[in-house]
Amino acid sequence: MCATCGCADDGTAGPGVRVIDPAHPERHVHPHADDGPEHRHGTRVDDHAARTVALEVDLLAKNDDLAGHNRDWLAERGIVALNLMSSPGAGKTTLLERTIRDLGAELPCAVLEGDQETLLDAERIGSTGARVVQINTGAGCHLDADMVADGLRTLAPERGCLLFVENVGNLVCPALFDLGEAARVVIMSVTEGADKPLKYPHMFRTADLVLLNKIDLLPYVDFDVDRCIAGARRAKPDVAVLEVSATRGDGLDAWYAWLRRARAR
Repeated sequence: MCATCGCADDGTAGPGVRVIDPAHPERHVHPHADDGPEHRHGTRVDDHAARTVALEVDLLAKNDDLAGHNRDWLAERGIVALNLMSSPGAGKTTLLERTIRDLGAELPCAVLEGDQETLLDAERIGSTGARVVQINTGAGCHLDADMVADGLRTLAPERGCLLFVENVGNLVCPALFDLGEAARVVIMSVTEGADKPLKYPHMFRTADLVLLNKIDLLPYVDFDVDRCIAGARRAKPDVAVLEVSATRGDGLDAWYAWLRRARAR
């Protein structure tokens, strides 16, 4: 887990993390800025191998506490936050671009973009007109609640909006970290193996919705849709699964209906 994978060993937004507003890339949020969800840093824990389990438990407990503050802050403003998770290349950013262009006039949207480096995805989202802030995690392989709290200070999302949190591409660590979101959406594509839900069950076990993307490529790839869906439902029997193509538009009406229901709750 993150005690050994290269992330900050206290599980917080450490020195390698940058929160960047693409409109003002020279401005980075100060780690103790006000006017956002409560921001606390944990105490560094000895990285000795014998204490790895204790570190992981402590890390997640601190993160969950911060996630609770994020959740309260968002709820007070009527903001519905969705944590979008996938392996790299599943099409999260393309799906977000299409979603915002199609629904932005009806459902105000804002985005926190998570990547290890660059502003590339934030620039793509910014071209839709949505408010976006990039969180670069450096060596980190996931977003955590502390990073999201910092991002929200800079983003300042409007009340009542849909907040999409595009997590770092990774099917392991992001599943472990509550960000304060209202729901989790796992996106995978038909260009990946149909056995992904069996190989990474915890990710799919935490999902509220699974989007199977790039179905327009099914005639050209060897992918068993039924096997993939069965694997997802083995991890979580009642998980909703939608088959979509972010480029061609297949299934997007069902995705948009799901978003409307999520915002109405």
